[in-house]
Amino acid sequence: MSCDQRDDKLSTTFSLCSCVTVDNKLLRNSLTKMSNKLIKNINRMSKLFQPIKVFPKEAIIKHDDKSKSYRLLLDMGVIRQANPGMYTLLPLGYRVLDKLIAIVDNEMSNIGAQKMLLPHLTSAKLWNQTGRLSEMGPELIKLKDRHHDTLILSPTYEEAITSLIVKVGSIQKSQLPLLLYQISTKWRDEMKPRLGLLRSREFVMKDLYSFDLTIENAKETYESVNQAYNNILSHIGVPYTVVLGDPGLMGGNLSHEYHYFSDIGEDTILSCDSCGINVNATMNNKSTCDNCGKKFTEHMGVEIAHAFLLGNKYTKAFEASCHVQDSQVYFEMGCYGLGLTRLITAAVEILSTHECLRWPKCIAPFTVCILPPKEKSKESSAFHYTDKIVDMLDEKNIDYIIDDRINLTIGRRLFDAKKTGYPYLIVIGKNSIQPNPLFEIHDLNNSQESNMSLDQLIDFFNNVNVDDEKIKEAII
Repeated sequence: MSCDQRDDKLSTTFSLCSCVTVDNKLLRNSLTKMSNKLIKNINRMSKLFQPIKVFPKEAIIKHDDKSKSYRLLLDMGVIRQANPGMYTLLPLGYRVLDKLIAIVDNEMSNIGAQKMLLPHLTSAKLWNQTGRLSEMGPELIKLKDRHHDTLILSPTYEEAITSLIVKVGSIQKSQLPLLLYQISTKWRDEMKPRLGLLRSREFVMKDLYSFDLTIENAKETYESVNQAYNNILSHIGVPYTVVLGDPGLMGGNLSHEYHYFSDIGEDTILSCDSCGINVNATMNNKSTCDNCGKKFTEHMGVEIAHAFLLGNKYTKAFEASCHVQDSQVYFEMGCYGLGLTRLITAAVEILSTHECLRWPKCIAPFTVCILPPKEKSKESSAFHYTDKIVDMLDEKNIDYIIDDRINLTIGRRLFDAKKTGYPYLIVIGKNSIQPNPLFEIHDLNNSQESNMSLDQLIDFFNNVNVDDEKIKEAII
């Protein structure tokens, strides 16, 4: 086989994968270069599993006023319902979750927390030992194994982690504070699941458990974990509010919740604009603030995180203690939950328009979407700029996807990219074939659009990275 024949076969194979026909020689050469770059795992729209819901042009779309995020996540192929209250995270959705997990892992590492993974099933005997087996009611999902022992699909792991500490039996004072966390699927048999991942029967949560020797030490740990939560939420960039919460069935005497204010929220938050106090209405039935006497303002909130100072409720039940001098001292315990799939849903609800998804930039499925020109169009000779833009983004370690469906118009692809909500779109359009080529850059989160040269694009993404670094420095 000659070199020309091999090139033709390679470009033909790439064309079949991309569902396009390539006749233009320059375009074929550019696509051949792109095919060689496949070893770099370039993400291409033609290969993406994103089952977008397509509506006929004449269809009248009725918006669900209750939750635009739920509708858009379904319509744009980010999630898919499997069963009532249970959803599949499709590739774009899983990328978002992966990015969020990376942010959480970084902050957990900064406070010395160690990651682990507990079994999803917990013995009901452990829950019976603390009395929560009967307290939790029908939301607790139970099953029996072949030995007729009752197991629980765990919504939380206070009993399991404390039992583990007891079984290890050799926690030394020098190891304290001991902070152990996991990121895993949790279950709750909701009577009325609603709005997709907001209140589902199966969800992904980060749960951390801390063990200290004294209540004073436990309070210090409590403050450090809460600061880590502030860092995580500041990095994400969606305004949030810290609220005094009700310990409820978890126990303890101190609890703080983290909320996004949104109309789809299920909690009523009482806020005092005068002294800055925020409290869950379940903790206070007054209309005025005890601290300053001013009237509360009511907001609907979505709880995305919760911190509890538990004391020794669980450690006493399981005899989890540390030997100090001539006595055994029960560990002082804290637990800290962060609902990852719920956070994603609430953030999208707040940022999105009724027509288009919008993501916090740091957890968007891809930061940049590149739109090359349509095949056989006047602009097709500019296709080679795709390689230059890819090299620039690779150098800056910015993730991207190329909409290589060049059988479609730029307008159609631009519509899909805007609706999916990639923060930055780079369009190689009509201005790219000028003597001094310019490229369209769409900054969706800031609703800005401009034309830039390649050098200006480089400067633009340099500044984007600088801004990211400033955010990281501000929260560390």
